[in-house]
Amino acid sequence: MSASSVRDVALRAGVSVGTVSNVLNHPEKVSPAAVERVQRAIDELGFIRNDAARQLRNGRSRTIGMVVLDVRNPFFTDLARGAEDEAAGSGLTVTLGNSDENPQREATYLDLFEQQRVYGVVISAYADITERLTRLKQRGIPAVLVDRSSPDGPFSSVAVDDLAGGRLAVEHLMSLGRRRLAFVGGPMGIRQVADRLEGARAAVASHPDVSLEVIEIDALSVLAGRAAGADIVGRSPDERPDAIFAANDLVSMGLLQAFAMQGAGVSVPGQIALIGYDDIDFASAAVVPLSSIRQPSALIGKTAVEILLAEVENPDAPPHHVVFQPELVIRASTRG
Repeated sequence: MSASSVRDVALRAGVSVGTVSNVLNHPEKVSPAAVERVQRAIDELGFIRNDAARQLRNGRSRTIGMVVLDVRNPFFTDLARGAEDEAAGSGLTVTLGNSDENPQREATYLDLFEQQRVYGVVISAYADITERLTRLKQRGIPAVLVDRSSPDGPFSSVAVDDLAGGRLAVEHLMSLGRRRLAFVGGPMGIRQVADRLEGARAAVASHPDVSLEVIEIDALSVLAGRAAGADIVGRSPDERPDAIFAANDLVSMGLLQAFAMQGAGVSVPGQIALIGYDDIDFASAAVVPLSSIRQPSALIGKTAVEILLAEVENPDAPPHHVVFQPELVIRASTRG
């Protein structure tokens, strides 16, 4: 059975197509009797209005397209929740895409959002997508970068100062008397990872008695952290770092799992102090509660949507850049 159309409803109700349209969109303009006839015809025919098609005819959908690096990371789910809550207040919805740190998948989502003529795009970018976002803007689709500062860029951005976060983490470890430090993170092509490492190096630069080893991993995941931890466990005690700054909390949790395995013989924070980044909910619930650098994830998402809504209203406004300051959260993994 084919789907019923507005014309079918009009024929069944004995009214014009325009009257059906008014009942659907402006019922206050139609007499109660006509509204009743149209509603009865809709029920009898099982008519379902196609809001997506109507929105596209109007030139813009009521959906915000959002792309994040890794939806498995609670930081990004909290960020998406903040964006969704703010969008809902304006009658908008959020469609979430996971690039999985893959530039091809990232491009595919942007193509899809362009085809759907979304209200706007919020994206934690993996690749250099300046040209791609410029094309979206030319088509009337604004974009806001999240979790990535772009103070001189052509697009608005909302982020945390990751350079400051890296310094904060390493300064805390050095304040504990730790001198053989390691940074565990990667891929280094992710801007946030590179910035956190740069901040860590800046903190160490003024302390000639402190070393900073870089242990690069291929993903910001628990499994990658566990593999790096296993390699560290395999070293002799005098070759291990006495403190580790992990690029995010998932990596921290993987490291902690490797150190806690039977026979590993590595105590936290006794032998190795450990600090992560993001302060996800799981950090405080770990077997050894993890110290971390806190980012206001939900606030980042909320602020990004606020900026996006303002740019829809005023497309010619200059880019707006918001940078939040990170916060050191000290727990048992560095508090021996």
